[in-house]
Amino acid sequence: MMPQLGETVTEGTITRWMKSVGDSVERDEPLFEVSTDKVDTEVPSPAAGVLTEIVVPEGETVDVGTRLAVIGDGQAPAAEPAAPAAEVQAPAEPAAPAVSTSPPPPAATPQAIRAEVVPPAPQAPPAPPGFAAQAPSEQDETAEDGMLLSPMVRRLLAENGISASQVRGTGLGGRINRADVLSYIDAQYANGRPSSTGTAPSTLPAAAPSAPVPPAPAPRAPAPTQRALVPTAGDSVGPFSNVRRRTAEHMVRSKQTSPHAFIAAETDFENVERVRRSHGGRFRAEEGFSLTYLPFVARAAVEALREYPHLNASVAEDSLVVHSEVNLGIAVDLDYEGLIVPVIHRAEEVTLRGIARRVRDLADRARTRQLSADDIAGGTFSITNDGPFGTYFTVPIINQPQVAILATDGIKRRPVVVTTADGTESIAIHSVGVLGMSWDHRAVDGAYVSAYLRRVGEILGSRDWAAEL
Repeated sequence: MMPQLGETVTEGTITRWMKSVGDSVERDEPLFEVSTDKVDTEVPSPAAGVLTEIVVPEGETVDVGTRLAVIGDGQAPAAEPAAPAAEVQAPAEPAAPAVSTSPPPPAATPQAIRAEVVPPAPQAPPAPPGFAAQAPSEQDETAEDGMLLSPMVRRLLAENGISASQVRGTGLGGRINRADVLSYIDAQYANGRPSSTGTAPSTLPAAAPSAPVPPAPAPRAPAPTQRALVPTAGDSVGPFSNVRRRTAEHMVRSKQTSPHAFIAAETDFENVERVRRSHGGRFRAEEGFSLTYLPFVARAAVEALREYPHLNASVAEDSLVVHSEVNLGIAVDLDYEGLIVPVIHRAEEVTLRGIARRVRDLADRARTRQLSADDIAGGTFSITNDGPFGTYFTVPIINQPQVAILATDGIKRRPVVVTTADGTESIAIHSVGVLGMSWDHRAVDGAYVSAYLRRVGEILGSRDWAAEL
């Protein structure tokens, strides 16, 4: 089946089969390569056996869950020789009398099976203003310059009057994927011009002359409180990119699924800041990157989940699945074009330095589209980190089917009240930030989340981080 390669990914393109029909394949042996908007990766075989059928050929884009191939045990008897094409296509013989014992109809051909399994390609969005539309080409999957293109990519290129040579491919081997085409379209709008084959708009694109058609029904008048949004001169109008559409679908689904609630707590990071000041230079020399606040927060968050395990959970229908392992997802920004959440598996077994290394590695590979399927699967709890941008208060959306997501915001030097050794109070300057959590009210209540955030703050303020580092 087409695997789910990321929370917001709903489809993928088969870019290469590594085995042919009749080849033996071992369990976990690389079977095919798949390309999505966020990941290009090899997918291992789920079982050992013989590849008896490839249902989805290279270049096809299909939905998650679509059957791609069949692996058998290699023990089935050889199939009957296929009838010549002329015989297969010949008209059927007249029906025999009821008493006749005619053979059963032949089994469906592979083409027929494929037609039943593969869903129709999704309908392409309407051509944006200023782009000359044309009928999709009926050629095969190879573009005129020899590049292999999926049907969806060819359709987008044709409907928007774009040549494949105009688009820079970011897929495997420089292959053009749908995101590349949509990015090209977006760039044309941003530059104030359509593709070279389109017609440049003036202020708003004028309607092209067309043959008379029957008048369409009058549109329903909007409610009195609604106003139709009409672009004005100087406005930039362009379609959402594929990544933005998929992110929107996932976020809307999450809001519709979970009764979201939010709690935040101000947290003292002075204990962490001392370690960063005293050990930061050595850490950077040893590791090649800076020691940020995020590994400390991640380590404390994972440690606190031992005491509050119902936040390391997922909702399955009417049940709460409390996970025994903490698979920590870290949201990574893809150059302002979208998000992906790679996972640190079994994070409860990883030290502070190990978490820092893994966060850095996953972020680097996410931005270069080098994550594997395992890197983005199985998350049980997530952290989103807007702190580097100096934010104060972030309310994130839950990463389904998880029940909680922790947000870390900017940490600033502020005056705080502290208790001295003799019990008196004093004013000191500490590094202070806000930790916030969005959580699913079906799973837990506010007191549970508040106690968890307090425990995270206690760990950050009391742990001997220098020794662990």
